[in-house]
Amino acid sequence: MIRNISGFGQYNFTDNAFSTSEWQLNLTNRYFKSYRDVKGTTNLNLPDDSVQFNRIYNLDITLSRILRNGWSLSLSVPILANNRSSKLEHGGVKNPRHSTQSFGLGDIRFTAYKWLFAPSVNQKGNVQVGLGIKLPTGDYKYQDYFYRKEDSLVLAPVNPSIQLGDGGTGIITEVNAFYNLTKAFSLHGNFYYLINPRDVNGTSNLLGRIPTTPAQINLVKAGGNINSVPDQYSCRAGVDFKSKNFILSAGMRMEGIPVEDLIGNNNGFRRPGFNLSVEPGIVYIMKHASIYSYVPIIVSRETKQSFPDKKVTQFSNTYTLGQGGFANYIIFLGVQLSL
Repeated sequence: MIRNISGFGQYNFTDNAFSTSEWQLNLTNRYFKSYRDVKGTTNLNLPDDSVQFNRIYNLDITLSRILRNGWSLSLSVPILANNRSSKLEHGGVKNPRHSTQSFGLGDIRFTAYKWLFAPSVNQKGNVQVGLGIKLPTGDYKYQDYFYRKEDSLVLAPVNPSIQLGDGGTGIITEVNAFYNLTKAFSLHGNFYYLINPRDVNGTSNLLGRIPTTPAQINLVKAGGNINSVPDQYSCRAGVDFKSKNFILSAGMRMEGIPVEDLIGNNNGFRRPGFNLSVEPGIVYIMKHASIYSYVPIIVSRETKQSFPDKKVTQFSNTYTLGQGGFANYIIFLGVQLSL
């Protein structure tokens, strides 16, 4: 559910003006390791044998065409390299730890943006709105080998947390804004919501297993053995301090997956919930480039009941809530080039 930082668009932080370049290229690298298992708001503190590690790396390549009258167009192409280490997915805690991987193209995004007020030099503030489409170009049924025994391998779709895509054609909505308090201090805000109308994508999350345990049988009975295509959201807000070629940023970041989508049904497996982060950042600005780094530090996490969880609760008379894996922090490192 973690979204990349997509750069700063047409606005130029150094002189409160707008870029006169016709093209911008933004390269953002994102990395995190999730291993902290949480159910609801409770940290489960699982023993090492039961912990499952996700190492997620993403390179997001965004090319933007700056048009007249505050319009711009952006094409974003993500490249992902994911790794998931587990014992539970490979025969149980008594077996050795093994890894599954996924690598390749993610879901491509194309977005049109418009500043609501005419861009001008030394503008006090402005609001930008965006509307776009997310294409299902990432492989949402990527497969790798799972060990059932040390001498027995099964080829099956990898865990949904490391799949390259979600299999849905989505509608992108964005709102970005800034407001200059003084020459040195300004406020920024970003809101992103991805509408995914598709219900489920048909990919099994049983990892090549035949359901045998009560939990696995209940999951199938509730329809949670097929991956959902959920909506996603991300919100960021903070304050920036400018000093010569540097910008220091401090803000908050929240992102997650809702229990219910805005459009369509909510069947299948998803892990609804959110994380809340404190997000420090630094930007170094040169004549035709900006180098930036943000390191959100997660301070609050929560998983919520999905629709399959609610169905299991109804027919088993036992409250059911799935657990989710969270990171402690995320690393963003990128560069924006004016062409």
